[in-house]
This record gives sequence, C-alpha cells and structure tokens, in this order.
Amino acid sequence: MSGPVEIETPSGLARAHVQPAPGAVGALILGHGAGGSVSAPDLMVATRTAIESGWSVALVEQPYRVAGKKSAPPPARLDPAWVAVVERLRSEALAGLPLVVGGRSSGARVACRTAASVDAVGVLCLAFPLLVSTRNGPPKSRQDELDAVEVPVLVVQGENDRFGMPEPAPPCRDVVVLAGDHGLKKDLGAVGDAVRDWLPGVLSAARA
Repeated sequence: MSGPVEIETPSGLARAHVQPAPGAVGALILGHGAGGSVSAPDLMVATRTAIESGWSVALVEQPYRVAGKKSAPPPARLDPAWVAVVERLRSEALAGLPLVVGGRSSGARVACRTAASVDAVGVLCLAFPLLVSTRNGPPKSRQDELDAVEVPVLVVQGENDRFGMPEPAPPCRDVVVLAGDHGLKKDLGAVGDAVRDWLPGVLSAARA
C-alpha cells in the first residue's frame, strides 16, 4: 500500500501518506506542526533519510488540517485521532514492523503523549516546543511530556529555537542541537544525519 490513506478517527477524517521501503526493518509515523503541513522541510528530510535506511514512513495529516483548519484542537482531540491513525496503519500498511512515532513541533508532543499507548519503540521529536507563554508569569515548560516517554527519544532542536531547549537524559533521550531556529531549515543535512545515526540504536534497544 502506498499513497494517501483516508482514516476515520473520533475527530473526523485523517489522511496518511504512506511510503513503504523495500524489505522494511521498521516503520516511522510522523505528524505535522500545529499550523503546518506534512511537507515541512525537516519532515521531508527525515522521511527520505528513514526510507534510505530501510524504514517505511507514513506522514499523517490530523483531521483539522484535512478539513482546512489551521488552529489545532486540544490534546483531548488530537491524541485519540493520532492513536486511531497509528492503529489502522499498524494493522494494515505497516503491520509487523517495530514502530517509531514522532513529528515536528505539536506533532512531536502528540507522539510523546501517546507513545506508550501505541507501543512505540522510539520517539523522534523535530523542534519540540518546550516552552509556552502564559498570560501572567514565566513561560510554562512541557518537559514533563518528554520525561514521561519510557523508550528512546531523539530531539533535534535549533540552537535559537524560540520555544527553548529540552534537557537530554542519557541514555534514553538524546538532544541534537543544530544551527538555526524552530523551522530547522538552516542545516537540513544535519537533520538527516541525526535521524540516520539514531534509528539503528532504536532497533537494537527494542531487540534487547
């Protein structure tokens, strides 16, 4: 199976763009940022790198984006929709493969929050939005979403990301800091290198 797959979720119709790798060793499912698309440059590089490394990839459009909306709903709607998509893909196009979930920005947060429920063996976070502004007082940290993940995590973060810098937690969570900002567009080659270097270790950890 390849190309777009329409999937019913509790929040409406989602769409997954599936790109199988011949003789795949694993599956990578990635989500987009809050107001972005699955064609973001860092997602494209991660996809290409993963396929070259023998991983089948699915890029997932959340229902609100399929419906043409730009404002993301709260986690109570985002997360069940994501889980429904992942479960469908795991039963069909990506059946039998070790699963890494992830995404950029908001998509990375969704992947972290749901990693355990979809039995992921790893989480790939591109530009994790660590800090959120509050109306009164200092910014609120989302470090707890990263800390809750119990499988290997890779965070690829621009050194000037306006949403802050997550903390590494060896040996489970690696943080690769690159030149650039939240868009991760300045050194896309380094994004690919980080993903390429990390994926084999995820498989090794899953088999241990």
